[in-house]
Amino acid sequence: MSAWRPYDGHIIPAFYERFEKRWGRGTAPFLDPEVHEQPMPRAQWINPDTGAAVAVVPIWTDDPEHRSFGVFYLPPAGDIWMLRPGPTTFMEPSSGASREQVTLRNDAFKKAVNHAKEFIYGPQL
Repeated sequence: MSAWRPYDGHIIPAFYERFEKRWGRGTAPFLDPEVHEQPMPRAQWINPDTGAAVAVVPIWTDDPEHRSFGVFYLPPAGDIWMLRPGPTTFMEPSSGASREQVTLRNDAFKKAVNHAKEFIYGPQL
């Protein structure tokens, strides 16, 4: 049985610390959408036995309408790895968003979450 568990709280602080250590100070605020008052989907898992963690988070670009989801892994010994689920780009749905825009965002999120789950649990047959 796997020790991995979903984690539904705020983003784990180690994601901020390791992200900024690797990519520079001030680069990590996008990891927590609530900081920007954006109700964006996010998913996290922790492994209490090893101290490892995985997170799927939205990634901002200079264009506020274009976003993607990143999948990040925190190995137990430190560092941070970006896992590559393939393109997860979408247009941020605005207040009058079409159903298609919302569906594209949700599909991108599901793709990133599925990639994270496969990394954690292996391929599900």
